[in-house]
Amino acid sequence: MENDEKTPRMTERGKCAAGDEISLEINGTQQTTVHKRRVRYSGTHPRTFQEKYKEQNPEKYGDTVEKVIRKGSTPAGMHISICVKEILDFLQIQPGQKGLDATLGYGGHTTEMLKCLRGQGHMYALDVDPIEIKKTKKRLEERGFGEDILTIRQINFADIDLVSAEAGKFDFVLADLGVSSMQIDNPERGFTYKFEGPLDLRLNPEKGISASERLRDISVEELAGMFEENSDEPYAQEIAREVVRRNRKREYIETTIQLKEAIERALSFIPEKERKEAVKKSCQRCFQALRIDVNNEFEVLYSFLEKLPGVLAPGGRVAILTFHSGEDRLVKRFFKDGKKQGLYCEISEEVIRPSAEECARNPRARSTKMRWAVRSDA
Repeated sequence: MENDEKTPRMTERGKCAAGDEISLEINGTQQTTVHKRRVRYSGTHPRTFQEKYKEQNPEKYGDTVEKVIRKGSTPAGMHISICVKEILDFLQIQPGQKGLDATLGYGGHTTEMLKCLRGQGHMYALDVDPIEIKKTKKRLEERGFGEDILTIRQINFADIDLVSAEAGKFDFVLADLGVSSMQIDNPERGFTYKFEGPLDLRLNPEKGISASERLRDISVEELAGMFEENSDEPYAQEIAREVVRRNRKREYIETTIQLKEAIERALSFIPEKERKEAVKKSCQRCFQALRIDVNNEFEVLYSFLEKLPGVLAPGGRVAILTFHSGEDRLVKRFFKDGKKQGLYCEISEEVIRPSAEECARNPRARSTKMRWAVRSDA
């Protein structure tokens, strides 16, 4: 039997096929809509962020998420907290204390610290990302952590003095300086060179300028200096010249893949058998350098470290996770200087690293360094 024109084509399951036009008559008026279905797994190995909808719903698809983690990968839209045991062992959180998670992210560290409070005391948590902070707040509320024990603020952790003015001094503070996996994995945020997306790289896309805008009018000297200072890029000059060459031809770099292609062209002089790995490493470093620049990460960290002793209660403890040498050098210097000035009575002499088992389970933990300090009683 032939289908009526007004009847949409049906799949075997009795549902409209994606993209089909549905023509309906409502109150005598003919209306046409396009039926859209959620992007689903392509075969058994989904590749794009949008296809990985199961990984982004751990409550419903826990088995899928655990399988991804067991393979040493991070599920899309999720973040696996690093050095949780080491952090909790050092902070020695007691019920009734007041704490601060300066970098809320996915909320994993915050959850574990709240558990230590056992419903007594209070925690504050900060994040600049307007997109992820809403998701995390809802996630924590569903875990039973409401405003009676947790206060979340969309504020840069450089402004911890403003938070302390409201909350008082903290018994423990954590700052995880890494970019969250859900930010890295989402192509729309522009943090990864692996997928096409706008070259943005802002932690708060509502403020400042994007990385693509930053590149438009930059000089070779300034860009090369950025790559060298922020990520120790060995081919900084070559890559900077290629970016500026494209600007002069009005071939502006607007997307993540366009920046990757510029890096590939800049490194075309490298022998072919070595080029693929060199391009990969340079992409990682250049994206990191741009992210640090557009988010003013060193300036923000400097301000945080400068204000940190003033927000810690006597005997208060702070742990900081860093992910590249520039961050670690700054934290190490402030802690050493603070001890000399009598602000800290004890600091970590050596960095603490995640265990081999943790790195095997979560490869993104490999570059992590943890340092800590204890506020003096004076």
